[in-house]
Amino acid sequence: MKLVQSKPITSLKQGDKIKINGRAFEVDANILLIEHNKDTKEMALEIFDAKKDEDFQLRYFPHDLEGSFEFYELQNGFMYTRIKDELKSVEW
Repeated sequence: MKLVQSKPITSLKQGDKIKINGRAFEVDANILLIEHNKDTKEMALEIFDAKKDEDFQLRYFPHDLEGSFEFYELQNGFMYTRIKDELKSVEW
């Protein structure tokens, strides 16, 4: 997987742009999902595609970005479902 970072992922905030597999998204929020312990935090970027009016999450562990990325799509307005497609590139 190709990973291109312009700043630390934990610094991404509302309005920032991100590309996943070449598709452009905008960041809505960077949230803590679960704090497993002091050094292990499960995070999520809530992102959306304004052109298609679709919402997604890119979940990750800050200490292992490439090994932990998982991509989810919001279904029926309330439940995220994992997208099984391979992540080829993530850029911001």
